[in-house]
Order: sequence, then C-alpha cells, then structure tokens
Amino acid sequence: MLTGSLVAIVTPMHEDGSLDLASLRKLIDFHVEAGTDGIVVVGTTGESPTVDVEEHCLLIKTTVEHVAKRVPVIAGTGANSTSEAIALTRKAKELGADACLLVAPYYNKPSQEGLFQHFSAVAHAVDIPQILYNVPGRTGCDIHNDTVVRLAAISNIVGIKDATGGVERGTDLLLKVPADFAVYSGDDATSLSLMLLGGHGVISVTANVAPKLMHDMCVKAMAGDVVAARTINAKLFGLHQKLFVEANPIPVKWVLQQMGHIQTGIRLPMVNLSQQYHATLRQAMAQAGIA
Repeated sequence: MLTGSLVAIVTPMHEDGSLDLASLRKLIDFHVEAGTDGIVVVGTTGESPTVDVEEHCLLIKTTVEHVAKRVPVIAGTGANSTSEAIALTRKAKELGADACLLVAPYYNKPSQEGLFQHFSAVAHAVDIPQILYNVPGRTGCDIHNDTVVRLAAISNIVGIKDATGGVERGTDLLLKVPADFAVYSGDDATSLSLMLLGGHGVISVTANVAPKLMHDMCVKAMAGDVVAARTINAKLFGLHQKLFVEANPIPVKWVLQQMGHIQTGIRLPMVNLSQQYHATLRQAMAQAGIA
C-alpha cells in the first residue's frame, strides 16, 4: 500500500499558457529530493480541465519517464464520460503509470448506482490499481461511503482520495472499508486528523510548496507521534488554509512562482492571483519557513 505525502503536482506553463515540461522535470526532482512519497499528475491541481487529450498524455509520459521509478506515479484519468475514463486509464497504463486517480463524474450527477457502474466499468476494463477521488465541492457529485465499500470489493480499486474534509465521515469510512483499502485525505487542513484516525496519507496541494514538511508530518502522524505531527501541522496550517483563498491551483501556482520554481502561466478561465491576496500568502509562506 502506498502511504504518506502524495503531491497533487501543478502543471507548469509558460506565460502564454503552453506546457513548460522543463519546469515540470525540475519540480519532480525537487519532490523526490524532499521525500515526497508519490507524484499525482494531471489532477485538479494539474489543471486537467483545460489540458487537451494529447497534452494530458504527454504530461503522464513526461512524468513517468523523468521519475524513472524513484517514486510511484499516479495519473489522473477520470472523466464524466465512462468511455473517456477507460481510454485515458488504458493510455496511462501503457505509458507506465503505477496507478490511476479517477474523479467522480462531474456535472452530469449520476446516482449512486451509476457511480458504482462507472467505476466498476473502468476497473474491469483496465488492469491497473485505481484510486477513487471524491470531491463533491468541485464535481457536484458525492460518492457515498456505502458505495465506496461496494467498490472496495473490486480487486484493483485500491483506495480513495476523500476531499470532503469531514472527519466524522472519514472515521465512518475507515471503519467500513477493508484494512488493505487506502484512505487518503484530499483536504490538507484536516489531513492530520484523518491520518491520526487511521488514514494512510494525503494527496496534497500544500506539498507542492512544502514537500519535506508534508512528508515529515505524514511520517510522524502514521507512526503515532502526535506531538511532533501537530507541531509540523501548526507550521503548515496557514498554507493549508490560504492556498484556497481563490480556486485551486491559482494560489499554489503563485507561491511556486514566488519561490522561483515556475513561470506565471495559467490557463483561462483561471487567472493569476488577485493582488489583494499577495500579502496573505506571503504571511503563510513565512509561517511555514518557505518565504
């Protein structure tokens, strides 16, 4: 089971919005050297809604090749079309991804039975480990815990990224799923709580800018060293909150640009961070010691 701090890595772009693969490679090295436990590419933070299919596959290919087995690579391959999700998942397997992350179908709002059949179809079509991704605040669609339990019985559905932020809900899920089914937090602000309750790590936005601290916090939390984990989390908490002052990935890309890791490129309809939040983010950076 993959555990720890898995970064939902940004997609670096040039100022004209074209992909900046050289900066992506440098970010990967930054994460590997800092102890990040896995790279999640082309997720929400990677601007998956605005990269086309060719770019999507190129980002997976580039990541897999540059990581070169140093850490696992999880490819975002979800879609609100089941056939498209299957096609992307097949391509990710072909390109050498270690696992895939499949978001709940967005906008079309399927029923719980529809969700079960959607994820089942992808799992049966492509023999690769698959992680569910529940982020109802983005998708308008919620994978209920009982549906997750049904899906966990499928051998290659191996975990879930739970971005609901609900600690009570996360506890309920951990009590219901098999011991070998990974429950990852998808909400940085509550990730420590979920790990202390038995969660297996976090698929993190904060890890983009503070990878070593996030890795260290996960290690301490899952080892039961509550005091050390809380101390690290206190340093990170400003980032956990303020990286969402505007829609992700706007704030995190701004911080990475301030750190000198990427250029300012971001794709419409996303735009660069509003001036009114610059001081707020700088304060969070200083608190975490990354200013």
